Formats: sequence, structure tokens, C-alpha cells
Amino acid sequence: MPRQSLPSGTLIPSLRGAPSKLFVETTTRCNLGCVMCVKQAQGSAVAEGNLSPKLFAALEPAFPRLESLVLNGVGEPLLHPGLEELIRRAKKAMPAGGWVGFQSNGLLLTNLHAISLVNAGLDRICLSIDGVSPETFMKVREGGELEGVERALAALVAAKDLCGRPDLRVGVEFVLMRSNLRELPAALRWAAERGASFAIVTHMLPYDARHAREAVYGLCSDEAVALFAERERLARREGVDIRGYFEARRKYATARSPDEKRIIAAVEAMKEEAGRRGILLDVKKLLGMDRQGLDDVAAVLEEAREVAAETGLELRLPDILPRERRHCGFVEEGGVFVSWDGNVSPCYFLWHRYRCFASGWEQQVEPRVFGNLVERGILDIWNDPAYRSFREGVLAYDYPACASCSLAPCDYVQSGEFEQDCHIKNVPCGACLWCMGVFQCLS
Repeated sequence: MPRQSLPSGTLIPSLRGAPSKLFVETTTRCNLGCVMCVKQAQGSAVAEGNLSPKLFAALEPAFPRLESLVLNGVGEPLLHPGLEELIRRAKKAMPAGGWVGFQSNGLLLTNLHAISLVNAGLDRICLSIDGVSPETFMKVREGGELEGVERALAALVAAKDLCGRPDLRVGVEFVLMRSNLRELPAALRWAAERGASFAIVTHMLPYDARHAREAVYGLCSDEAVALFAERERLARREGVDIRGYFEARRKYATARSPDEKRIIAAVEAMKEEAGRRGILLDVKKLLGMDRQGLDDVAAVLEEAREVAAETGLELRLPDILPRERRHCGFVEEGGVFVSWDGNVSPCYFLWHRYRCFASGWEQQVEPRVFGNLVERGILDIWNDPAYRSFREGVLAYDYPACASCSLAPCDYVQSGEFEQDCHIKNVPCGACLWCMGVFQCLS
């Protein structure tokens, strides 16, 4: 997503006096056991609970300047007993044009519940579909069934008409995995035929080594892959196959053949060019890249675009390769994340404590909390100098891109308590792939 230009003298959302977007975890309880959920990850420490009306009331000073309110986190929002009242209270205080929505598995959505939510002021809802065949759906969404999502879509479409709310936006989310990749185009068509108007496609965030094998995004940045392809073509025109680089490097310099010396020279020249362009290269990852697999993903995403164009579905697709030039939409667009127990964090990446394999190696992620609503108001926390300094640090983008680094994982990111990175910065965002275009959400 490109950075949006603002009129001269206008503060960007993250530096204004109040947040522009709130992501509020109404509950951590869920009726399913999805394989890609952080709650199912080994060692997960996510406690179960519901957001209290008192904590929600503590957010109300932010509502008059809010562009959006997303009412979900780890759990299933439909399990919160007062969801309609939360929506009603927020809509009453929010400005015209501000919207309230959430993502859901949809299996608890009855006709009456859909009408109740729409009458309360719900503006957007995004239902999870990770397969169009019953077998795939049940494998991914353990305990779920595709017919349940179909019933939810029908209930929402009917509620739009009954409540006179043609502006209600109904969409779907699809989490890409190796086991469901080829079902994406059919799933989008299936959803569009049943009333969905938008679709969000995201890669899976792997929480263990087994799930890491399901990931279908690349581990090298877009600019690194482009430079590698450019230099490989140039080398081949000169009769050099740089894929023999590590074999040549294992030999003593005096024992290398002329061809091996040319291979090493070609790769060193590529590294120098990367340095001039400010691109991080991990030659081992680049040489081991599954090119055919990435081409297959690209072909499926192109087919998905064709389906969207044909059906009129508004489609957001993730990048296949992490972006070298990072963009943190959460911080840049003034987002704040609130857990069910009142903790205030800056983004999805730093919202909960978990272990993940997003970059191909195990990493412990610790939440970054700037305050709790039990003790301080939301605007006090937002305007605290430490939180503002953190946002400014994120916007500077002067921290390492760990996913592209040949030395990762290092002690800086593997430390249980993050203190600083190799740039001597205290912003723990170097290993985040959200800002590199790989993961997406309702926002």
C-alpha cells in the first residue's frame, strides 16, 4: 500500500491527538479450533475472557474522531453477549462516515442475530472461508462446516433488505495455505454468488514448524529477488551459473577453477550492487527459493483477480514476496489495539505473546503494552510521550529487515526481553511481516 500524501500542514494520523482506528478484542473465546490460530499454537498463553462494558466505556473519548472500529481479536465476536450494545454505543458517538465491523467464522449467526446486529448499526462484516470444498473447510476450520457460512451469508443479505441497510458491506476472508491455495478462485466465486461484495486474502502466519511448511509466500524480499534474477540472467549470458556459488566457496582460493572464480566474482558483484541500492541479500535463501512454487501462487492470484473482475467482487490480495520498502498501515493510519482485559498495544504483531515461524525460523514475540484502560484513559495512553516516541520510531523505518538478513535469527530478536536491535533502536519491528505486505486483515 503506497503512503498517502496529506495536505500541507496536516498531521498524519499517527501523530494526531487521538487514534483514527481502534481494534478492540471483544472476546478471546471461540467456538472453533482452527489450525492457523494462535490459540492452538504450542505454548500459547492467551487467557479467555470477554471485554467488559466498563472497559468499553473507557474507549468512548476516542469515538468522536474515529474512522473505524474493528471489534475482534483472537476470539469469535459473536460469543460476546453484549455485542449489539457495543456497536450501538460506538455508532452513536462516532462521526458520520465512521464504520464499525468485525471478522467472524459466522457459524453462530442466525437470521434474528443478523437483524439485531444490522439494526444496532453494524457497517461491515467479514466471514472466514478457507476452502470451497467441505473437506478442506473442515480440515482448516476444525469444528466448522461450509453450510454454516452459507447460512450466515444468506442471513446477512436478508437483513440488509429487511432493515433497509443497502450500505452494509458483507465480505469474506481467505487464509492462503499450501493445502487450500488452488481453491481460492472457486471460493471467491462461491462467495460472490451468495452476496459477498468484498474479499480479503492473506497468507497464514505460521506458529510452528509444521505450519511453516504450509506457507506459500517467499522468504526473500521483492527487490532482492528482482536483483537476483537480473544478475543471474547477466551471468548466464556470460556462461556463468551462480548456483554453484556455495560449492565454489567451500574450496580454497588456490584450488578453484577459472569457472568457479567467475561464479564467486558474479555473486560478489551482486552483493555490491545490493549494497549500493540498499537491498538486503540472503544468497542462501535466494539460491534455495522454490521458483515454481511462487509461480504457481502467482498464477492462482491472477485467476482470483479474473474472478473478482467478472463477479464485481472488491478484492485485496497479499504480496507473494515481502516488500523491501516497508509500510506499517497500523501505525501510519493511527491504529490502536485493545485487548479484552484493557491492555493497549500498537499493532497485530505486538498484541499478544506467541511463538511464530513467519520468517522461516522460530521467534518469540512479546506484546508491547503502553498502558491499561483500568488505570488510564485511552487518550492519555495514546498521547503518552513513550507511545508517541514509539510511533515516530516506527515511521522512521530505521530498523533491520530481519526476514531478509542472512544473519537472522540473532540474539537481538531471539532475546526473551527485547531491548534493542542491531541498529541500536528500541522498536521491535524488524521481524514483522505485516508491514511487508504478506499479512492482511479487516481495517
